[in-house]
Amino acid sequence: MQFSELFYWGRRMGVSGKVSARISAQLKKYQKVLETAKQRDIGEADTVTIITDFLCDALGYDKYKEVSSEHAIRGTYVDRVVTVDNKKRFLIEAKAIGVELKDSHVKQAVDYAANEGVSWVVLSNGAIWRLYNLKFGKPIDKTLVFEIDVLSCDCKSDDVVGCFGSLSAEGYSKDSLTELLTEKQTSSKYTIAAILRTDKMLEAIRKEVRRLSGLRLDPEYLSSLLENEIVKRELVDSEEAQAATAYVKKLKKASEREKAEAANVPNEVAAAQATLQTT
Repeated sequence: MQFSELFYWGRRMGVSGKVSARISAQLKKYQKVLETAKQRDIGEADTVTIITDFLCDALGYDKYKEVSSEHAIRGTYVDRVVTVDNKKRFLIEAKAIGVELKDSHVKQAVDYAANEGVSWVVLSNGAIWRLYNLKFGKPIDKTLVFEIDVLSCDCKSDDVVGCFGSLSAEGYSKDSLTELLTEKQTSSKYTIAAILRTDKMLEAIRKEVRRLSGLRLDPEYLSSLLENEIVKRELVDSEEAQAATAYVKKLKKASEREKAEAANVPNEVAAAQATLQTT
């Protein structure tokens, strides 16, 4: 998954120039390290060593104080835990560099995170880095926030540096990661597809068609056309699509609430002025 330079230009702005330069330089260095490791097809233990070194060299953590080795809670193991000031920031589930990553690989880390209340989990084989956000419901839900292939990425790309910067010792914060998650959700193909099928967008399309041709499209016909002929099925029927539809409804309610509050401000001011005039 690659993000556009335009979309993520803001992610780098939250990281200092010094940290950005360090991340870029270390990414270039580790591209060579990981390429050699991949050619040798190293095992999981050696891959974990490279991941730990990357946490230190690129992301700025002290591997002796802030990166702890394999932990076990209630029989559940996780490969690495990044802890700062006695607070667990994120967990890392590691696989050998030759292993193709799957969402199911984070199950152990998710189980561990549920016991510890840690909302962020990294799945990595050294070359591929995935960041997941967890929501502790029943069942636990996870959202892929970003996926970066270190071997093929542009080491100076704002989006790549910004994403790693959000995980860095200097750039990490729950707010920055939450903002990253919000950007990911809002810009996803599922969310855009859901927005495209909202009543306001359907009406806007009908108006544009009428303006250009004079033809008045039936709303139900247009809705059916979008869902069955134009938008891909996975963007309509999948679990991700359902989650995106719910997310758009949440955004809509928030927007309507903000408008209502803004509309009430002048009324409140007018009421206050009227009260002053009568006193």
